[in-house]
Amino acid sequence: QVQLVESGGGSVQAGGSLRLSCAFPGSTPKRGWMGWFRQGSGKEREEVAAIDASDRTTYSDSVKDRFIISKDNAKNILFLKMNSLKPEDSAMYYCGADSRWSYFSSPPAELTYWGQGTQVTVSS
Repeated sequence: QVQLVESGGGSVQAGGSLRLSCAFPGSTPKRGWMGWFRQGSGKEREEVAAIDASDRTTYSDSVKDRFIISKDNAKNILFLKMNSLKPEDSAMYYCGADSRWSYFSSPPAELTYWGQGTQVTVSS
């Protein structure tokens, strides 16, 4: 597993914004999807947003129209801009990537690229 490094988490009040960053060691993968996941306390991992090499994006219904995923290929960084945050967005956020993950195939249980996570806490 290739280790990614997330940053940008923190504590904010409801309605606030945060931008998460995920640094890849070397170039971002040219095949497959990359994206952000979250896992709240006692909850299962949830795919939040994803992007492919062509910048095609997908979002979960719970974050659509509030979160924006993007990437900087020159700097090998994946971003997640989170706006209008809600208490239910509180979770550990992870970034990941895998060539087996496609528009037609869900991400595997263990992704080839995976980070250590960054905590996001939203207070009401």
